Amino acid sequence: MKKDHPIEALIAQGEHQQLDFKFEVSDSKKIARTLSAFANTDGGRLLIGVKDNGNIAGVRSEEEYYMIEAASTMYTRPSVPFTATRWNLKGKTVLEVYIAPGNKKPYTAPDKDDKYKAYIRVADENKLANEVLLFSWKKMERVDGLLFPLTRPVKKILVYLESHPYINIKQFCRIAHINYYTARNILSDLIAVNTLTYRVVDKQIVYSMVAVKSSIPAYAEK
Repeated sequence: MKKDHPIEALIAQGEHQQLDFKFEVSDSKKIARTLSAFANTDGGRLLIGVKDNGNIAGVRSEEEYYMIEAASTMYTRPSVPFTATRWNLKGKTVLEVYIAPGNKKPYTAPDKDDKYKAYIRVADENKLANEVLLFSWKKMERVDGLLFPLTRPVKKILVYLESHPYINIKQFCRIAHINYYTARNILSDLIAVNTLTYRVVDKQIVYSMVAVKSSIPAYAEK
């Protein structure tokens, strides 16, 4: 039985959180947002020369690679590394670009007003990261050996999440009787120590427990 070509196997998956189809790359700044989103989330692949419906159009020149290179070196901060592979399929060339999950988050790229913002990958879209995620990424660099204070608001959110699948920042403010800035700091701390994770529900970022016992940090009563 003949096996599918590696690119055909990827196309069969359809676009998702770690796979994006691009008919062509005509704007390095715009594609930089996708590099930022992949690097800030779980990594991913771009298939250039593939239409949204999965049909293979092929790339027409070396220009596509150079546009990706410009996006990486000129329009992401810090630079998002990538690897590229050219595949020949049915007389057409598809450029596969792989972006690994980054270890220097946040990776930023220019928005429509040329202001550098951090993006995350949600399903098949790029979304702006919020302040909680930005703070948590910065804190992840200095969490080793952290003894996390088990304050009243922290107890509130942990108890709440024992019986609810997730919480948003407004709900946390309400149940813990704290302001936005306190909630932001606590949520970012809990993400940094891998007690909470985030996801997107109804177009908003929400927070839920990480279901791995070994990831729960030591707490100090306060």
